[in-house]
Amino acid sequence: MMEQKRGVDWGNLLMGILFVIVALFSFQNPAGDLIAIVMVFAIFALLKGIFEIFARNKWKELTGYKAKMPLLVGIVDILIGVFFLFNIRAGVLALPFVFAIWFIMDSVLGLFALDLAKSISNGYYWFTLLVNVLGIFLGVILLFNPLSAALTLSFLVGFYFMMFGITHIVYAFR
Repeated sequence: MMEQKRGVDWGNLLMGILFVIVALFSFQNPAGDLIAIVMVFAIFALLKGIFEIFARNKWKELTGYKAKMPLLVGIVDILIGVFFLFNIRAGVLALPFVFAIWFIMDSVLGLFALDLAKSISNGYYWFTLLVNVLGIFLGVILLFNPLSAALTLSFLVGFYFMMFGITHIVYAFR
């Protein structure tokens, strides 16, 4: 039996690298300017939303049906990006709450994709499960403790994006 070469999923690789870069930016200067963080994440949310919408077609190839969740998450990500770009002050105030909801939504979507992760490998399944449970946990922390979240936001966001970026990079080489 001849084994087929799978190749690299360049969309996931690029998205993973972008997540890691944004995470490193967050770790570099945690006490930095929240306005800069809002701007970076607004642009990132737009890119991520566009990627989620295009990834919807990949879901159809892998599962045989068009998933509605990536489309919904993509649209929400784009709306968050546009909101942050045109309402910087409101973005700074809303940042902990928006990220909490964003983390929870993305992590719940990731939990729905666990069957797909299991089909790739057992290790990828457990890694994906861990990342998504941590994402939900961080989202709940941000949601119910916004003052503390605002003070540690760049670290929490950086940690989440680093984990999500690594997940995308691993998935790109499946």
